[in-house]
Amino acid sequence: MNKLERARKKINSVDKEIAKLWVERMEAVREVSEYKRENGLQVLDTSRESELMSRNLGYVPEELRSYYTEFLNGTLESSKRYQRELSVKSEDSLTVNLGDRSYDIIIRRGSLADAGKYMNLQRKVLVVTDDGVPAKYAEAVASQCLDASVVTLPQGEKTKCLESFSVLLKAMLQRGFTRKDCVVAVGGGVIGDLAGFAASAYMRGIDFYNIPTTTLSQIDSSIGGKVAIDLDGYKNTVGAFWQPKLVLIDPDTLSTLDRRQYASGLAEAVKMSLTSDRELFEIFESKDIDGRLDEIIRRSLMIKKRVVEQDERESGLRKILNFGHTIGHGIETAEEGRLMHGECVALGMLPMCGVQVRGRLRAVLEKLGLPTAITSPPDGIKAAMKHDKKSEQSRVTVVRVEEAGSFRLEVIDFDELFKRLDEYLTEAEQ
Repeated sequence: MNKLERARKKINSVDKEIAKLWVERMEAVREVSEYKRENGLQVLDTSRESELMSRNLGYVPEELRSYYTEFLNGTLESSKRYQRELSVKSEDSLTVNLGDRSYDIIIRRGSLADAGKYMNLQRKVLVVTDDGVPAKYAEAVASQCLDASVVTLPQGEKTKCLESFSVLLKAMLQRGFTRKDCVVAVGGGVIGDLAGFAASAYMRGIDFYNIPTTTLSQIDSSIGGKVAIDLDGYKNTVGAFWQPKLVLIDPDTLSTLDRRQYASGLAEAVKMSLTSDRELFEIFESKDIDGRLDEIIRRSLMIKKRVVEQDERESGLRKILNFGHTIGHGIETAEEGRLMHGECVALGMLPMCGVQVRGRLRAVLEKLGLPTAITSPPDGIKAAMKHDKKSEQSRVTVVRVEEAGSFRLEVIDFDELFKRLDEYLTEAEQ
């Protein structure tokens, strides 16, 4: 047996022992998870991780420590993922699988009161909300934190700006936040985008949890990692990709929404059904929407989850999530806040549908109480569309739907898009 064969034999023997020890370790992890679940303790323990890392490095020669750190990080990530899956195995949950950026989505009524069960809140926590969200929601989260600071901002899209971004960063700095602390968003898409962006930027990134409390944010904006603020009236111009550590969805929080806001958020679910789930679109057409709300939320999230897993940074497939948004954002800017985001997306979908689907979509929008007529000045819409961050020079990728449940991506120039918009507006007037 030569030197190479002896070395390989040794590696095979060690690997066999590592596999056996790994199984024993995961059995112990299961016992820890069961104990935590029975005693209402949090799943994650960052101090324990740091202690383990520090102690074990002492057993490793210095020249191998960087390799061992990589190995141990992988082991710890597997343990955390296993614990999360065990802790929510009896709950309604989904997992967005993005490697070391993977996270769970908990979908359970009443889960707001158990936020500390799923999140590591035993540290400094900045809870961000707005004055349109019932204060009791942020207070419920803060009461479960070791050291919570609640920042309440004004309601509305105008809050998603550089000034508010600065307010959050300064709040963390003044309270002595470190990279081990975290931000929790409690509210709709505006708060989630803003708080997530602040978390992504503070000390080059700290943990971020999202607790969406509107239909729009529960169905769509809370997952996927897009965080941003608006600049000079143009939506989401400054931002980043920063995945949350966990998303907690409690459908009971939707009971405090007014009907217009509730329906506006459902436009995003209609959007996803048209591109990817014919049966979901048929639920909107012929079923009791309120009675099927939990199913609508889950099915919508499953669509977005699959898309994000395949295309995290919007280089291809993820562009289907922009269905209705290029024209919709143009309408939203032109309307200067008079229409909600979901209402604008609803209107933006109509010109991008085939004639047959368009009629079905218009009926669904009417059923939901959403607008079906574009009344904004066309020139204002077109000017705003040219600032779409998804455009490339004079071209933009748009999503066409000719049949419910399927889509087609097209790269066209703005002149062609403007022509289609004009044709739709002319047709709608007849």
